[in-house]
Amino acid sequence: MGRLSKPLVEVLIALAAVIGIGFALLQWFLVSKIKLSEQPAKGGKSKTDDGVCDDDEEGPEGFEAVRKCSEIQNAITIGATSFLITEYKYLGVFMLVFAIMIFLFLGSVRSYSTHSQPCHYNKNQMCKSSLANAVFSTLAFLLGALTSVLSGFLGMKIATFANARTTLEARKGVGKAFSAAFRSGAVMGFLLASSALLVLYITINLFKIYYGDDWEGLYESITGYGLGGSSVALFGRVGGGIYTKAADVGADLVGKVERNIPEDDPRNPAVIADNVGDNVGDIAGMGSDLFGSYAESSCAALFMGAISSFGQTHNFSAMSYPLLISSMGIIVCLLTTLFATDFFEIKDVKQIEPALKWQLIISTVLMTGGIAIVSFVALPPKFTLYDFGNQKIVKNWHLFFCVSVGLWAGLIIGYSTEYFTSNTYKPVQAVADSCRTGAATNVIFGLALGYKSVIIPIFAIIVAIFVSFSLASMYGVAVAALGMLSTIATGLAIDAYGPISDNAGGIAEMAGMSHSIRKRTDALDAAGNTTAAIGKGFAIGSAALVSLSLYGAFVSRSGIDTVNVLTPKVIIGLVAGAMLPYWFSAMTMRSVGSAALKMVEEVRRQFNTIPGLMEGTTQPDYATCVKISTDASLREMIPPGALVMLTPLITGIFFGVETLSGVLAGALVSGVQVAISASNTGGAWDNAKKYIEAGVSDHAKSLGPKGSDAHKAAVIGDTVGDPLKDTSGPSLNILIKLMAVESLVLAPFFAAHGGLLFKWFS
Repeated sequence: MGRLSKPLVEVLIALAAVIGIGFALLQWFLVSKIKLSEQPAKGGKSKTDDGVCDDDEEGPEGFEAVRKCSEIQNAITIGATSFLITEYKYLGVFMLVFAIMIFLFLGSVRSYSTHSQPCHYNKNQMCKSSLANAVFSTLAFLLGALTSVLSGFLGMKIATFANARTTLEARKGVGKAFSAAFRSGAVMGFLLASSALLVLYITINLFKIYYGDDWEGLYESITGYGLGGSSVALFGRVGGGIYTKAADVGADLVGKVERNIPEDDPRNPAVIADNVGDNVGDIAGMGSDLFGSYAESSCAALFMGAISSFGQTHNFSAMSYPLLISSMGIIVCLLTTLFATDFFEIKDVKQIEPALKWQLIISTVLMTGGIAIVSFVALPPKFTLYDFGNQKIVKNWHLFFCVSVGLWAGLIIGYSTEYFTSNTYKPVQAVADSCRTGAATNVIFGLALGYKSVIIPIFAIIVAIFVSFSLASMYGVAVAALGMLSTIATGLAIDAYGPISDNAGGIAEMAGMSHSIRKRTDALDAAGNTTAAIGKGFAIGSAALVSLSLYGAFVSRSGIDTVNVLTPKVIIGLVAGAMLPYWFSAMTMRSVGSAALKMVEEVRRQFNTIPGLMEGTTQPDYATCVKISTDASLREMIPPGALVMLTPLITGIFFGVETLSGVLAGALVSGVQVAISASNTGGAWDNAKKYIEAGVSDHAKSLGPKGSDAHKAAVIGDTVGDPLKDTSGPSLNILIKLMAVESLVLAPFFAAHGGLLFKWFS
């Protein structure tokens, strides 16, 4: 048996979640002390924390700047809240319809019988009825969806609360601004990680009241939690991505390229919509995405554990191993956050990016020790795990290596992503240099960089899969994915920091603040761009491991002995599945293009027809641009979402579980490559543009300044890359996860009633 008693395990998990939520509230309280209504103190010029005297700390100009910041933040908050509420109304209808489908499909496996039945994996024991599985899987789905909605909405609220406060703190110096942005990101990170753990833990305990000793049925129904989380995440990522990129492309093409005005110039009608988009896409969508990954990896590990010796012997501490890993992750991330906000102070813009990267290193090192502690105190020295019909003998140190290899693979993916997307290194500088000869060569170099950037992450994923599968079969792969996500609170804090800093810079520009403040917010934003790319790398890498573990669980639950790629049923699915990421990307890219086309036309119309707009004497019509992005994203998110949700249903019902296994494998292998390439290509183009704009080296100065031909070519590359890095790329990792978890949840139905076409023609 595990070495921890059941009451102690329950206390540790609940305590870690409560501590995480408490720490998030503390960070929120510290950020809330930055007031948007107070008048700056008058008097002599004050020195900032980076030693620069700043005029904006005093006088009526400073007070006016505070008022403008408050107004702009209010406009962004209203736009983001309005969009999310409308989007969630659509999702509410979807959740209800899909919940009914789950109930009907799973209930029909044994004709809605209420009688107990022999367990699927242990025929000598009796499990609860298929109707019970249908009811509880449906409830788990709804709980996962609601938690995902809450995660996204709270993240957006925190980000919009913090952006103007970060701008105002930049008057006092870069260190104060960094702390405001990072603390705000930490609020989201810890709230999401802790609430996800707490809701999952409470759900398991509530379901256990009915299921009792039937752990196989209990944890099979819990997989619905992951399905609910990723279903919402898909629409959040796609809808938010279309919203933000339609506004961004419209603002860039007309404002920067045609009118030669700054990025966040208040004369640009699309600028408010662009800032709203950062919150609904990069904050709400990303929060739901990583919540989905966490929920699915936890559910996959719990399910595989339930059909192994953990579940058969009712070893509670060993069964709770995935939850204990997540609990340890919250404590480790709390300690790591203190290094950025309390133990060390940022005094120079050059310290920002290293401080964020040190968060990744510190959390990884500390978590490695945490994994060792959990593995040796929660697990028995030797046990068996389910291995496709067999029982594999495993030792507790094997699982330590499985979780650790996932954790360190995530760090390697993060640093590889940084190398290929940060303008500190040669790859992006080479892309910037290619802008000398126009947009065409910039696009060619950017695409080449994206393709090349796939190599290191894929090898890291390969090593993680080989080690974890060799040591502990599919359970090892599931906990490797959990290892990569164990520091999710820190990862989310770093990721959310980027859009908050981006908004802070936009607000500084629109409020007419001084060049020194804008320089600080630009430095915060530049570091945020790189960390956002790192966050996307983590999300894609973890999605690959999560999807593989869910795939293994699906194959086991479907009763497939082996997946033979040489059989026609499997190979047609394999080829079709490999095509799906391209079909999905085509739909999302076209959606962004269609929405951006309307945005460009509207921005041009306003510049051409509103007198005094270019002179700054008249306000643009921001509301119309916000409406264009809102309407387009809500309309355009439905077809890509339907493609992902309907593919497993149609394949399973008409072609059967063998063809579906091929579809899932093809989508996994193809989707990971396309997602990494798309995200890194877009990130490289974005930072190549910023490299030219910043002009921090002689080489960069030779390509600039803003408005030069090379800069215009870089803007075009960035515009092409926007939907790649913020819509198609990040959404693809949800595609492969969602299809896998949906297939797992509905596997009993597909195994019992699927393959209608082959049955008809046989």
